[in-house]
Amino acid sequence: MKTRIVGTQGLEVSELGLGCMGFTFGYGPATDENEAVKLIQNAYDLGVTFFDTAEAYSQGGNEKLLGKAVKSFRDKVVIATKFGFQDGDASKGLDSRPERIRTVVENSLKYLQTDVIDLLYQHRVDPNVPVEDVAGTVKDLIAEGKVKYFGMSEAGAASIRKAHAVLPVTALQSEYSMFFRDVEKEILPLLEELEIGFVPFSPLGKGFLTGAINENTQFAEDDFRNTVPRFSEENRKANQTLVDLLKSIAIENEATPAQIALSWLLAQKPFIAPIPGTTKLHRLQENVDSTAVELTSDDLAKIRESLTQIEIVGERYPQHLQQRVGK
Repeated sequence: MKTRIVGTQGLEVSELGLGCMGFTFGYGPATDENEAVKLIQNAYDLGVTFFDTAEAYSQGGNEKLLGKAVKSFRDKVVIATKFGFQDGDASKGLDSRPERIRTVVENSLKYLQTDVIDLLYQHRVDPNVPVEDVAGTVKDLIAEGKVKYFGMSEAGAASIRKAHAVLPVTALQSEYSMFFRDVEKEILPLLEELEIGFVPFSPLGKGFLTGAINENTQFAEDDFRNTVPRFSEENRKANQTLVDLLKSIAIENEATPAQIALSWLLAQKPFIAPIPGTTKLHRLQENVDSTAVELTSDDLAKIRESLTQIEIVGERYPQHLQQRVGK
């Protein structure tokens, strides 16, 4: 797999990473540990060298899983993790106090079985802690050799600028796909200006862009998507127009809708490195194979024109979660 450089400090990652959240958090029952370890190791065998986790994904449980899975090839991969929630629990609210950041980093180093965190993100901007203090704390951790690069997640333009003035932000992680394109308005131009890399999560629209979800799909009781307005039954039905577009282009390219969605994302900017998540080996292979799909300029123009005419129905987050983003 090809690699991409994100940021100006030299961080090199596989052009497609692996988001590990879904193994233990957010999408129903946890994956069997042995199966999850096997999938992560398969991803590495297929050329993936960029793995994403967070303290808030099962209070360190996800980090422990990833640490175990990559232990034998730790020095050959990039691990990204995040801090920013009270007690590592996303339901409790935000906490990016400097002392809390340090506690999280020490825990993450232990859980991941590593001496250094390659990319450390602030999971959400904490309005009670100046972002300059957050960046300053991470700067100290970098000087101490515990962290290599600094990232932010779902941050707004003003916060990114303030943090970047204290410590170069290597990467921003936020949602971006054909299903959610808000970052195109202000954030992508800012990242290009400041030379900050972009790591889109949910590049397949939380599974919607694979074509495997329709209005009749039933999610597990504890699946996060049950709370998302965009995933209501009526909105899933309304948004099938986008999936139909992907299917038509997929047929022309002898690919799958998911592969077209990922190939489109990779074509947007050279500093974009998406991190699709999956718990299934055949989906992992499908995602990796998307890097071999070359959309033509005509394909991209057709998609661009079609997207201007397709209205995506429903908010991407319930209100209480929407209030945490773009700060």
